[in-house]
Amino acid sequence: ALLIGNSHYTHGDSLPNPVNDVRAIEKALEGLGFTVMKYEDCSQKAMKRAMDEFGRNLKGKDVGLFFYAGHGVQVRGNNYLLPADAKLDSANDAEYGCVRANRVLAKMEAAGSRTNIVILDACRNNPFERSWRRGSQGSGLAFMDAPSGSLIAYATAPGKTALDGRGKNSPYTLALLKHIGTPNITVLQMFQRVRSTVKDGSGGEQTPWESTSLMG
Repeated sequence: ALLIGNSHYTHGDSLPNPVNDVRAIEKALEGLGFTVMKYEDCSQKAMKRAMDEFGRNLKGKDVGLFFYAGHGVQVRGNNYLLPADAKLDSANDAEYGCVRANRVLAKMEAAGSRTNIVILDACRNNPFERSWRRGSQGSGLAFMDAPSGSLIAYATAPGKTALDGRGKNSPYTLALLKHIGTPNITVLQMFQRVRSTVKDGSGGEQTPWESTSLMG
């Protein structure tokens, strides 16, 4: 598993919870038998290097999991994860200053692991939106097709904004922590329980979403 949590943004609004989120998910996954690579407050270069190393380490493994917490934006239908050193004066800067979410999917697909899970608690607000021209981007993240044998989980529905939470963790991460260790259920059942917990806890404001093409 590769976990990246970006809380402290040099040029944008910082978020209190992503670093807490990856630390909590790390403990949960290690308890389930995952070997975990965890990174906090990464630069763009550090994020790309971590994804490359993750792809190499994943070869020959049954299950790969990527979890990201922090800012994420969509620009022209593409999803970008914002590194801690991101400085985006316009939507065009996303291609050069961020990391495309499908980069890690490509690394996982190339590794040949049987099952790949991508979890994006990244639909929080865009900290640079005020300086962008209207209409140059959408809210939240865009829907991505899941490659064969994979599942992509979003903290909220496509185009919507997720809550960072008032406690130590985001509502989505709290729900994951509640259900991820439940024995004898499928991964799809686990995410269904997460969806119900988040939707009920937010009064219907936030509804997690998944795209899947799992084979078993």
